[in-house]
Amino acid sequence: MVRIEEIISKNVAAIIKKLYNKDIEVSENFIQKTKEEFDGDITLVVFSFAKIIGGSPEKIAEEIGTEFKNNLSEISDFNVIKGFLNLKINDNYWLEYFADNNKEKNYGFSKTKKEETIMIEYCSPNTNKPLHLGHIRNCFLGHSISEILKANGSKVIKANLVNDRGIHICKTMLAWQKWGSDDAPEHNDIKGDHFVGNYYVLFEKNYKSEIDELVAKGISEEEAKKQAGLILQAQELLKKWEDRDIDTINLWRKMNNWVYAGFEETYTALDISFDKVYHESETYITGKKIIEDGLKKGVFFEKEDGSVWIDLTADGYDEKLLLRADKTSVYITQDLGTALERTNEFNLSKMIYIVGNEQDYHFAILKIILKKLGYNWADNIFHLSYGMVELPSGKMKSREGKVVDADDLINEMLETARNITKELGKIEGMSFEEAQDLYRKIGLGALKYFILKIDPKKNMLFSPDESIDFNGNTAPFIQYTFARIQSILRKSESMEIKPVLAQGIALNEKEKELIKLIYYFPQIIKQAAEEYSPAVIANYAYTLAKEYNQFYHDYPILKAENESSMNFRLILSAFIAEVIKSSLKLLGIDVPYRM
Repeated sequence: MVRIEEIISKNVAAIIKKLYNKDIEVSENFIQKTKEEFDGDITLVVFSFAKIIGGSPEKIAEEIGTEFKNNLSEISDFNVIKGFLNLKINDNYWLEYFADNNKEKNYGFSKTKKEETIMIEYCSPNTNKPLHLGHIRNCFLGHSISEILKANGSKVIKANLVNDRGIHICKTMLAWQKWGSDDAPEHNDIKGDHFVGNYYVLFEKNYKSEIDELVAKGISEEEAKKQAGLILQAQELLKKWEDRDIDTINLWRKMNNWVYAGFEETYTALDISFDKVYHESETYITGKKIIEDGLKKGVFFEKEDGSVWIDLTADGYDEKLLLRADKTSVYITQDLGTALERTNEFNLSKMIYIVGNEQDYHFAILKIILKKLGYNWADNIFHLSYGMVELPSGKMKSREGKVVDADDLINEMLETARNITKELGKIEGMSFEEAQDLYRKIGLGALKYFILKIDPKKNMLFSPDESIDFNGNTAPFIQYTFARIQSILRKSESMEIKPVLAQGIALNEKEKELIKLIYYFPQIIKQAAEEYSPAVIANYAYTLAKEYNQFYHDYPILKAENESSMNFRLILSAFIAEVIKSSLKLLGIDVPYRM
């Protein structure tokens, strides 16, 4: 069925030609949903072409509106507010649209497959510590944006770049050598990533003590950080690693394997997966080759101490280190290599890096360096810069062990879901397995939704208690709406009702509003993809659930005033349930059929 925006767009051009003898192409950009405070369904912004026609925007809007009402069956009425023509759409249009789409599988998802391949990098953990709340926001954003782009017809490759090498990794290795002896995760009944993370914290604690001692002797703090024995030993270990010292490599593999096992448990608990995993321990080699080539071409330069740099002052930045004096790599080294390897492996239309906004500078210069090296595909790099997750107590600090651990948070959410669900009596008649599944869906759904409903660019304050409320803008509220509809549908089946959509139904305002919300779902998915914002989907799902609950409160369904209304409301409820399910799926959230 032709969307109303397209009908209006085509007819406006014809009306303008008829009334003013002007050839104006009116795109759908001039057409928008009528704001809630005004009466109407679709608004035509007349200002955009009134100057070309000549005359008052209000007068032109009145004349165009009159033509619409008199000659277009889809328009029942109109009003003009300054240069905005608010059009009221005939109920028959909404009913016809509803009839054409209510049985469509994956309604709202694009049927047209785009000729583009997008790689989305997310999570990208360091193998010196477990995942924390910041990683959780990153993972949820990456997974959801991947699903949203797929729904818009793009081919998406979900990638994880594991930061498994570098000075931070050597810090944990050194700490284990000094204070771990033959200790291992299995000896302590602890996940491998937590086990290794404890040694990272232990290193930083002792490193800080060494710095304090040197400062007390009159050395500046900046120099103390460089002279402390622990950091010098860690740097020596990094050099051994890059020189492929066998004992160093074996220790590195052993400790990383402990971490990988822990990561996999957390990914499984979060329902997060990847199509492709890169390791910086491999891509940094390509990065070093790129730097060698850049030196030969004169793009980079070498300082007296042997370190390699690029001068970006003409680009508004500063000099950027690419290789240390001992020729060991830094972050930008491996990112250059990773970008090239991805481009060689896949014909990518875009590379999206989901990384916190503290790395804005890093990705800006990554693109500049690649461009200076002659890689024009660098224009396809996009850094989705998201805000930090903060706690009521302030920012998280991994080095001090002051983080919200991902595993602890998952367990806390599941426990909270269990307690609240039991208190509300929502597991009556369920088996133990069904109840456990419900707790998981509610707890994990609450966590994902609370994080994703916030625009990615904004910092957010995390509150577990608020996230799991069964009222308000939360996943449990939306999930309960879906479960409520399933209960109605089950009851209708037990009554052997087989709803059939009748012709010429008179819509009340609530029913019409619900159909309009369904109508806009495809555009909501498109908007979310354009803005790379799951928050668009999340807040749409809440609005739809809230409107349905108001409708459910105001109008009977199984005891409707007549059979036609009952059938329509059952079919409408089922359609809304599917849209809610699809919306939450785009956020990575499961729906419970009983609650």
